[in-house]
Amino acid sequence: MRKELALRGCVLRPVADSGEDAIAFCPNSDYAANIELAEAVAPAAPCANPAAKMEKKSTPGKTTCGEVAALLKIPLQNTVKAIAVIREEVSPGAAGRFVLILLRGDHELNEVKTQKLIGRFRFARGDEIESALSCRPGYIGPVSDRVFPVYADRTVAVMSDFTCGANEDGFHLTGVNWVRDLPEPARVADFRDVVGGDASPDGKGALEICRGIEVGHVFQLGTKYSEAMKATFLDQAGQTQLMEMGCYGIGVSRIVGAAIEQNHDERGIIWPLPLAPFALAIVPIGLNKSAAVRAAAEQLYAELAAAGIDVLLDDRDERPGVMFADIELIGIPHRIVVGERGLKQGQIEYQGRRDKSAQPIALAAAVAEVKSRVC
Repeated sequence: MRKELALRGCVLRPVADSGEDAIAFCPNSDYAANIELAEAVAPAAPCANPAAKMEKKSTPGKTTCGEVAALLKIPLQNTVKAIAVIREEVSPGAAGRFVLILLRGDHELNEVKTQKLIGRFRFARGDEIESALSCRPGYIGPVSDRVFPVYADRTVAVMSDFTCGANEDGFHLTGVNWVRDLPEPARVADFRDVVGGDASPDGKGALEICRGIEVGHVFQLGTKYSEAMKATFLDQAGQTQLMEMGCYGIGVSRIVGAAIEQNHDERGIIWPLPLAPFALAIVPIGLNKSAAVRAAAEQLYAELAAAGIDVLLDDRDERPGVMFADIELIGIPHRIVVGERGLKQGQIEYQGRRDKSAQPIALAAAVAEVKSRVC
């Protein structure tokens, strides 16, 4: 799986299982979007002709699509849930204030998309539902002689022979079909969250869902704030125009957390080189016991530092295992070990943080070798 996803026009979210945001992306293309914005495209297949008659079935105490599907022994994908909402931007008492939004039983309402489509809204209270439909929540559906708008998600609009609430406590309808049993929806739009396996909006495969941490964003503000602040300029014709505004930000602390989330193992952090506190650690074995080890380690440290490499010389009087464990825990991406045995052969040991084992390199060529690996 790719390590980061650039979400078109708004944010950068590195992939991380602990991330607070869900991201939809297509592994076959560059498409990626926050789950709140990802488009659920309309099914390619048209609505099938009715194959069953509408029947009312007793479903006492079954108020969710999952419970109804299990009782009636039908696929959850054959059920339709009705979500009653109150449009707040419509004047009280006006037609269209109470709305039913229909989703397939295994889909979830996307509130961000819905607000963009119908304006500000809230979920209807139980008493409002009973007043409009004469039944309790859990049994409501679109088949009614009451007058209120019914909006359908794109998937529901092409369903046939589906199951939904009967607007009667303890009952649901099966074999429901558009036109024959109820009018076509007043509006068909993308009201739901995408799910894994949905077609990618760019037509290049199927979507997958992962988690991500938001570390940066760009928002187009338009003229909302420039109008309030009277931030204007003169155009080429000398006419006063409002400035188009935008904002961006990067969460420094989130970058650190995201980097660690993506780059670690059971031994500790594995820093990406641009974020690492040091690019390289020199671990001398017996620094205080061998003049040759001390001289080689200090000379190598000076040469690497002069070459522009951020290098740490671990000059503690500790056992090698302790020094190795600390370097791995800190996550320094490259390590060199200088030991008396290797020096007798003109060699030192190099190991990358992700490497399974160390490999010998010539001391005389150490600076050039390390530069090629680090830089």
